[in-house]
Amino acid sequence: MKREDFYFELPEELIAQRPLPRRDHSRLMVLTGNNNPAHKHFYDLTSYLRAGDLLVLNDSRVMPARLLGHKENGGEVEILLLHRRTNDVWETLVKPGKRARVGDKLIFGTELVAEVKSCLPSGNREIEFSYNGVWEQILDKLGTMPLPPYIKEKLEDSERYQTVYARASGSSAAPTAGLHFTAALLSELTRLGVDIIYITLHVGLGTFRPVREEIITDHKMHSEYFHLSAGAAERINQTLAGAGRIVAAGTTSCRVLETLFQSQEYPYRQLSGWTDIFIYPGYKFGLTDALITNFHLPESTLLMLVSAFMDRERVLAAYQLAVREKYRFFSFGDAMLLLPEED
Repeated sequence: MKREDFYFELPEELIAQRPLPRRDHSRLMVLTGNNNPAHKHFYDLTSYLRAGDLLVLNDSRVMPARLLGHKENGGEVEILLLHRRTNDVWETLVKPGKRARVGDKLIFGTELVAEVKSCLPSGNREIEFSYNGVWEQILDKLGTMPLPPYIKEKLEDSERYQTVYARASGSSAAPTAGLHFTAALLSELTRLGVDIIYITLHVGLGTFRPVREEIITDHKMHSEYFHLSAGAAERINQTLAGAGRIVAAGTTSCRVLETLFQSQEYPYRQLSGWTDIFIYPGYKFGLTDALITNFHLPESTLLMLVSAFMDRERVLAAYQLAVREKYRFFSFGDAMLLLPEED
């Protein structure tokens, strides 16, 4: 398939620049079986999930990963932390990259100094940090939230770019399908008999990287670290043994589930590591029965995953409908619920 097969026209004014006052009041387009799309709100999720279903949430927390400083010999520099290599060595994205040569010293206030250790084939830099104190406290003090490039407005409350259940710090971007959940909604789902597990996948900036290759199978997927506990694996096994459905909240949760499916056979066990799974039309899903997701960028790997889950033509038609109905797109936008099998 070609990259252009996943293109759609999106008016810029539909790119959400700020979150809604109430998380679960975002709109929800529901695609079930062969039915016409239904226009609901996210709190209506309680009408579609049922007792015995397993809701899979990504509990990764966004780091204050953007650091502003200057080179030792002058010149401003911006660093975006991608992931920790070892101890105080991080893979980073540096702007302007051409000025960050191996051996350069970078200064961030009076508490944090860094040295460029290597230049990676991707153009990213390995940087080693030096400091006195606790890394997390220093990062909280000096770092800022790395909002996606399409969000131009300042975010007044940084917690709105975190899920209410965010716990494991390590992401450079939020698992945005989870931003719609509230504690009250999760409690109501639990009361209805929906089981909930938490997995971790640390979202990297590759999630925003466009597919540049004309043939999508030539695209090299970014790798991201994930962890699925023994307890979570056991509840997946229990759901498979019963009549419930496994519902992935977001493409990140889906990618962990499908990495597990490709790595092991039933009964499933704890699994951690790096995944670069690339899901596009033709893929046969093994563990994901339903998908909750936001509206994604044209020609993105995320849109390709959604198009694999429920027919590319139908997904693109739903996107065109969303544009006509003025749904809000991307990180702070509205959501979709995809249930391919109608009961």
